[in-house]
Amino acid sequence: MTRASTNRRIVLLAAAFVAILGIALARAFWLQVVNGNAYAAMAVRQHRETVVVPAARGTIFDRNSEPLAIGERTTTVYANPRQVDEPKRLTLAVAEAFDLQPAAVYPPLIDRSRGFVYVARKVDPVKAEALEELGFAGLGFYSEELRTYPQGPVASQVLGYAGLDNKGLEGLERSLEKTLAGKPGKQTVVKDPFGRALDVVSTQPETPGRNVRLTLDHQIQANAETVLTEIVRQYGARAASAIVMDPHTGAVLAMATAPGFNANRFPTTRPDRRRNRAVTDTYEPGSTFKLVTVSAGLQEGVVRPSSSFVLPPSLLVADRVIRESHTRGTERMSVREIVERSSNIGTITIAQRLGEGRLASWIDRFGFGKSTGIDFPGESSGFALPLDQWSGSTIGTVPIGHGIAVTPIQMARAYAAIANGGVLVQPHLVDRMDGKPYEQKRGRRIVSREVSKQMLAMLRSVVIEGTGTEAAIPGYTVAGKTGTAAKIDPDGRYSHTRYVASFVGLVPATKPRLVIMVMVDEPSGSIYGGTVAAPAFKQIARFNLQHLEVPPDAPRTTGSQD
Repeated sequence: MTRASTNRRIVLLAAAFVAILGIALARAFWLQVVNGNAYAAMAVRQHRETVVVPAARGTIFDRNSEPLAIGERTTTVYANPRQVDEPKRLTLAVAEAFDLQPAAVYPPLIDRSRGFVYVARKVDPVKAEALEELGFAGLGFYSEELRTYPQGPVASQVLGYAGLDNKGLEGLERSLEKTLAGKPGKQTVVKDPFGRALDVVSTQPETPGRNVRLTLDHQIQANAETVLTEIVRQYGARAASAIVMDPHTGAVLAMATAPGFNANRFPTTRPDRRRNRAVTDTYEPGSTFKLVTVSAGLQEGVVRPSSSFVLPPSLLVADRVIRESHTRGTERMSVREIVERSSNIGTITIAQRLGEGRLASWIDRFGFGKSTGIDFPGESSGFALPLDQWSGSTIGTVPIGHGIAVTPIQMARAYAAIANGGVLVQPHLVDRMDGKPYEQKRGRRIVSREVSKQMLAMLRSVVIEGTGTEAAIPGYTVAGKTGTAAKIDPDGRYSHTRYVASFVGLVPATKPRLVIMVMVDEPSGSIYGGTVAAPAFKQIARFNLQHLEVPPDAPRTTGSQD
């Protein structure tokens, strides 16, 4: 090999080294100068992680500060698949710790296209701590709240449910979301190259949600639910609802529905069982609606309690023949007896004296055909036929509670107006927020005190010797009204097999403390409000009077209401 050839090779080799050095320098310049900020930020991200810290959800209490919905402290486990170096071992450890299927845990841990995956949501903090001590790379932990309902099935349809992310999905949990939710915080954590937390460098504290106190009494609620469950079982009914309300304030002490469900099993419960029927469902009230017709007649001065009429056993109204629910001949009845014996013909006679226009106005005045404004989502407004759509027979059907659709809460409110001296109050479920009284709308007077006293006296006679004797409570005076209404079949005709039985009562009748409404949907065997709903009212009322320590207002020796 010549000297010249050797020199050429050295020059070529040196040139190659210079080219390689130039490329390296150019690459370094590109990385450090041109893209330096971006890579610096990437390095920080690899060693720092910001985790959202969920806020504690406010607690829901009953009127006596008994918790109905609370937050239970749990731990959520997550991972960064790009930092997980032992996915198989980690999968087995997670599956064993939380009793999970490895086939469900493994795929997310090896998905390196993602920087964050949940491993296990809201698990036992003790088990999570044991897993953390194993020191797996790429694994993270943070505290999270699990919404639980310590009373189980009590008021489940009213409370609703907060889901896995602690957001209200139904019921009061949904309508009070802004109050209960709070504001989440943040936490920035420094990690080692393997993704293990080393230190917390900054914290933005979360703001917990506000607590809410309801008007519900969990014992009154639980008792009402127990009574309804037994009634549904006894009569093979489709469903039943009950409302216990303070007639003076509109505070709802119980709003029960059967069949019920355990609120902690909300996701696996059928939608029809989750529905709060007392607010969302409508029905034809039948004879309980006669309260509106008779009250209107008294207030308008077209009748007095002593006014009497000769009443035939049937009445032709336009093209419709209307009969009594029980066979009788032509009789003279006073207004008091019309109410006591729940006479259809007598009630229609009063309505005809009022006239269509005034009756329609009174239906509106009592709040039917529009929502009550109760603080619960999804309230139905019911249905009241507008006056311009009335037919010739409407004056014969609506006064006795047919051809109109109401909700249980609307009917309870109407009777509350008679119980409290004539004021239509707004029913409500929320009493306080964070200890501060929740402002309620004032009621409006719809009938005079005199008319309310007259109606109360007539409703007492219903229980003493009328259709509601099964509602009588020893030691207490009771006022109320029975209702039995056929349901409409798919062909648009009234059914001969499906009925709604109801009773609305006021206790003690001398100075009412409670309005109690019971509605039983499609009972079998017996269908009448006086035999199906009135005994349920009696059971609910007796418990409530004892629980609230309401003194008896009638001597036991009378026996007239025993």
